[in-house]
Amino acid sequence: MAKRIQLVLNKDISKLGRAGDLVEVAPGYARNYLLPQKLAVHTTPGILKQVERRREAERQRLLELRKEAEAQKAALEKVVSLTIPKQAGEKEAIFGTVTNQDVADVIQATTGMEVDRRNMTVPDIHKLGTYRVDIKLHPEVSATIEIQVVAS
Repeated sequence: MAKRIQLVLNKDISKLGRAGDLVEVAPGYARNYLLPQKLAVHTTPGILKQVERRREAERQRLLELRKEAEAQKAALEKVVSLTIPKQAGEKEAIFGTVTNQDVADVIQATTGMEVDRRNMTVPDIHKLGTYRVDIKLHPEVSATIEIQVVAS
């Protein structure tokens, strides 16, 4: 079996890696596809140092994003309860439903923070009452807030 060659990718390649990743590939794949297409370069000590610097910068950036998410979580959980007024009918049933956008708008109005509505898990709300909403702020950080649906 032929030995593998170490290369550093210049561009993202599906099923292989992202730009800047250090990968090991078969010699033929490197010689016939990656190198001629300028999708990868051979590893040298200088290039390995560049890769390490890029990884450290990316790690710092991700750490900073996590700290921001933690701060945002603390601010969201300080808010005791958010109130969403909805038109209600008989037996406390509301007309329509409470959507992710409704919750995002109330958070924006109350706290001044923008929260992406696509990262919320809002239960099906068809009656007046208090509900819990999970908000994913970061892959490792999520917050839970209470919303209160009241008759307008």
